[in-house]
Amino acid sequence: MLPIVLYVIGSLLLLGALIAALTGVLVALLPQLVFGGLLLVVGLAIERWRYKPLLRSGPDPAWQDTGERFVDPGSGELTAVYFDPQRGERHYIVVDEQASPR
Repeated sequence: MLPIVLYVIGSLLLLGALIAALTGVLVALLPQLVFGGLLLVVGLAIERWRYKPLLRSGPDPAWQDTGERFVDPGSGELTAVYFDPQRGERHYIVVDEQASPR
């Protein structure tokens, strides 16, 4: 929900910058409107691209279990970390708590 609100705010800032540029009204605020709007929209786009969602399916057999486990702060679910040696990427997979040894 918060990312949607921030996208709307960023879009409104960019729209305000466009209106200010076309009408000549509030031209002094133009840099702040453009910078703020671009910061929100581009920042959120990078965040969505960079931080991948948790996987629900089992790991690929080629991936190596790092042994790391943590509770994901966004979902509150226990998460396991796997390493993909071919691509050098880390994958985060939700752990079935009934199947995991304690």
